[in-house]
Amino acid sequence: MKLYIAEKPSLGRAIADALPKPHKKHDGYIEVANGDCVSWCIGHLLEQAEPDDYDERFKKWQFEHLPIIPEQWQLKAKTKTRKQLTVLKKLIKQATALVHAGDPDREGQLLVDQVIEEAKISKTKKQHIQRLLISDLNLAAVKKALTTMRSNREFIPLSVSALARSRADWLFGMNLTRAYTLAGQKAGFGNVLSVGRVQTPILGLVVNRDNDIANFVSKPFYEVLAHLVTPEKQSFSAKWIPSKACEPYQDEEGRVLNKALAENVASRITQQNAELTALEQKQKKQTAPLPYNLSALQIDAAKAFAMPAQKVLDICQTLYERHKLITYPRSDNRYLPNDHHQDASVILKAISTNGGQGVELVKAADSKKRSKCFNDSKVAAHHAIVPTAKQLKSASLGSDETKVYQLICRHYLIQFYPDYIYNETKAEITIAGGLFKANAKQDVSLGFKVLMGKSELKDEATLPPLTKGMLLFCSQGEVVEKYTSPPAHFSDATLLAAMTGISRYVQDPQIKKVLKDTDGLGTEATRAGIIELLFKRRFLKREGKLIKATETGSALISVLPQGLVRPDLTAKWESSLGDIAQQVMSYQQFLQPLLADLNSFVQQAANCDSNVFAKLPKTSAKKRFVKRGQKTPYKKSSYKKSSVTG
Repeated sequence: MKLYIAEKPSLGRAIADALPKPHKKHDGYIEVANGDCVSWCIGHLLEQAEPDDYDERFKKWQFEHLPIIPEQWQLKAKTKTRKQLTVLKKLIKQATALVHAGDPDREGQLLVDQVIEEAKISKTKKQHIQRLLISDLNLAAVKKALTTMRSNREFIPLSVSALARSRADWLFGMNLTRAYTLAGQKAGFGNVLSVGRVQTPILGLVVNRDNDIANFVSKPFYEVLAHLVTPEKQSFSAKWIPSKACEPYQDEEGRVLNKALAENVASRITQQNAELTALEQKQKKQTAPLPYNLSALQIDAAKAFAMPAQKVLDICQTLYERHKLITYPRSDNRYLPNDHHQDASVILKAISTNGGQGVELVKAADSKKRSKCFNDSKVAAHHAIVPTAKQLKSASLGSDETKVYQLICRHYLIQFYPDYIYNETKAEITIAGGLFKANAKQDVSLGFKVLMGKSELKDEATLPPLTKGMLLFCSQGEVVEKYTSPPAHFSDATLLAAMTGISRYVQDPQIKKVLKDTDGLGTEATRAGIIELLFKRRFLKREGKLIKATETGSALISVLPQGLVRPDLTAKWESSLGDIAQQVMSYQQFLQPLLADLNSFVQQAANCDSNVFAKLPKTSAKKRFVKRGQKTPYKKSSYKKSSVTG
């Protein structure tokens, strides 16, 4: 008997539908006509053991126990899903062949691997496990995936990467949460002060941004515009580019802070002859942006609809599992396999039928066009989030489901549209020895941008016909006074963008170089959950579309060492986890320096200035994580989720 092990029941049912009929439904699995069986996990069936599972002494939180580092890591069955684990273990032992059908990401790889490991099968049986990768739950796609199964051994590094992540989160989350909660208790603050490998740097980003805004002092700066006239009496403006001699009067961003200097330049160029000393005119092309990964989709949905990241993910799961209208949503990849191109025409038809984009817009697409997104070398365990060929018959989508579906359809449809073409002109003008520049952009062909909406099309300045060496006349020099503005508070879109582009906030130049254009903070599957967790723990709050830190969140960041607050360390770890998956780094090479850091952080927690917590408003017992009087100041269920997500 061959046993297929899916990550969720919905995936299990989709696999069974592609196998011989008739089927027999049993408790926790489906038996197909040829005697093979399909069963499933219900997410994680196993979880990390609690500290007191290793030693009863750890039930009481005490500094002298920290850091708690298991010598032999233990997993235990989740209470709510213990029955399904028993069903799976029995089937795994009975099966002559196993097929791993977890979701196509590192968590999906690990959670099924752990269940198989728990069943304690023979080494030979383990070596012959096959890996089934499914990104589309529709029947034709599942049947196709069944013909291209691979050896599960290829994915061992991915599983090890997920295991390293899980243990790192446990070590940092469990130990440092205990350490800082105990520090808070010394000052009379009874709430849990949760610290995590990923959540804390995210909170640090928000707190630091809030502080930058609070401490910001606006300063005036000055620009000089030259209002120019051509020999044909056509007018345009050019902006002054200060010379190196002006640097003492500029800030670090090159803005002129001295008004007298700007007024002097404006006076000198007024009613003066000018010469167009350099002219560059080029026709340029812009290709369509790639199809979405989860973070890019969440960012665009936040910008367009003010939709929180977690809501976008939840909608995507519904579109994937229930409606089968999109491919696997927890993807960090923006490319498609080459052979996916052969499905373009039927997918475009589904987009039109389902209202994913307008019928005329779909008709205008060229399904034969092959954009840069079709690239086997760029596709890993999963590919970009795109629509499927499924056509809705009767069930309609809800308003928010339609919005997200249409975004996904748009970013797929534009792969079959022409490039955006425009003319770009850059002119340099010399006036009284000073340099001035004018730029202009003119649309030639909108191409894919006809689908992008008005917000994507920005009005550009236009220039009259110009030639190099043309003599011009400056009728007026104008000083424009502006004021420096503070950075904006984070929103859902900008916080997600900060997490995915974390290299911008990293101080270590070597780590910055490693992270640029590669890894982000957290994973596609965890980012939304971590942000929501910070709200649930009352470290973050919403004010309209803005995300700000609470008093508690700010206080916690103020006492934490910079090594925990800055994203440098955890961003480096995210990169290392990727290296483990690529077999560039071993599990031990990742864990050993992490343990050294952990020891240092625990010592710093013991010596921190906890008085800052005494000033915080006290939360009533009913609203805390736990009631007063419990030995452990948290409910296990509320903490377990955080130890997994960071």
